[in-house]
Amino acid sequence: MSLTAQTYWAEHAWLGESVQPNVLIVTAVDGRIKEVRADTPVPPAGAVWLRGLTLPGLANAHSHAFHRALRGVVQAGSGTFWTWREVMYGVADKLTPERYFDLARAVYAEMTTAGITCVGEFHYLHHAPGGTRYDNPNAMGEALIAAAAEAGIRITLLDTCYLSSGFGAEPDAHQLRFSDGTAEAWAERVSALKGDGNTRIGAAVHSVRAVPVDQLGTVSGWADHHAAPLHVHLSEQTAENDACVEAHGFTPTRVLADHGVLGPRTTAVHATHLTPGDIRLLGHSATGVCMCPTTERDLADGIGPAAQLEQAGSTLSLGSDSHAVVDILEEARAMEMDERLHTRTRGHWSAPRLLRAATADGHAALGWGDDAGRIEPGALADLTTIALDSVRTAGPPPALGAETAVFAATNADVRHTVVGGRHVVRDGAHQLVPRVPEALAEAIAALRD
Repeated sequence: MSLTAQTYWAEHAWLGESVQPNVLIVTAVDGRIKEVRADTPVPPAGAVWLRGLTLPGLANAHSHAFHRALRGVVQAGSGTFWTWREVMYGVADKLTPERYFDLARAVYAEMTTAGITCVGEFHYLHHAPGGTRYDNPNAMGEALIAAAAEAGIRITLLDTCYLSSGFGAEPDAHQLRFSDGTAEAWAERVSALKGDGNTRIGAAVHSVRAVPVDQLGTVSGWADHHAAPLHVHLSEQTAENDACVEAHGFTPTRVLADHGVLGPRTTAVHATHLTPGDIRLLGHSATGVCMCPTTERDLADGIGPAAQLEQAGSTLSLGSDSHAVVDILEEARAMEMDERLHTRTRGHWSAPRLLRAATADGHAALGWGDDAGRIEPGALADLTTIALDSVRTAGPPPALGAETAVFAATNADVRHTVVGGRHVVRDGAHQLVPRVPEALAEAIAALRD
């Protein structure tokens, strides 16, 4: 992504375990970090100053870009997850490849202004409303890939298999555009998608209710064959758990385990309502879990057993899901705060541990674990700089920068975002997408007209 080598001088940088002052970060033309040198009090000529605390780029491990159009709308009045879903379907029905590109480009630009350098897009809007195929069967997915490139963010497109409206039920009128008919047809279509230096292709099972058990193996087999990440919505609602037990006699987690879906390349999203046996199955299989606290509380879904999952062996990552807010620092903070409310004790995760969930572990969940999520030679030059002199962050010593970032900072404190050595957000201003708020407003208005 970087066209020229660039040298950055970070006033302070979190290098995995501690905050170091005066850190020189030299990038190469391939967009990777060539050199990291701490305690460099005098920046060399031509170096770009990054004032504040520089972190590895943040990873948003779970996104539905079109849900951004629901912000402020579904918060009016009351309702349930299921009434929220009907509003969501109404927005989905209005999306075309062109409209989705415009919306996603603005949403991904918003993410980069929040310090996010990589997004996992859980994508299931494959076809036209009613299920009519586009001339290019991957027109919608390719629109998302193109939108990410223009916004300067990396993307793992988690192409999602979605075949049923419930256990044994055909897709309803809204869901026809999500379905390829069979998992085999899904696999054939997704195999035509191509990754590149900015893009990785992964797979997703929407949920156990949306993919019949006899077709789960096709999806997990495709992911295994391509060494691709595999994500799945899991136990977000108690109603889904009850329906799964009624249909199969087992919990959704057990169904996934029995059909080979769980494992180290798999990430379960939400995992809110689990039995002790479910937690053991996820942890012992090294299945990761992506927590989305701001969505889970916005929809009144509940507080998932994140601490128990980690203790059982699951690696935790973070996602903004429905984009009630786009703020991975808030997701990290909320995971700890929700656990405090649930247990009435403090200190379940240290600030460095929460930052790892937001950076290295999120990238690993998206298939970038060997390349991103750390500031060291050989890693991708993806960086996020947070102001330490705002009304939220001023006061603590820089040595406590990790604690300040997690427990005080917000997306408004992101000053710089660098992706592949390219300065995508400079002093809070996006360099590739002008007027991001206006771009969001225009793209969302187009769906209401």
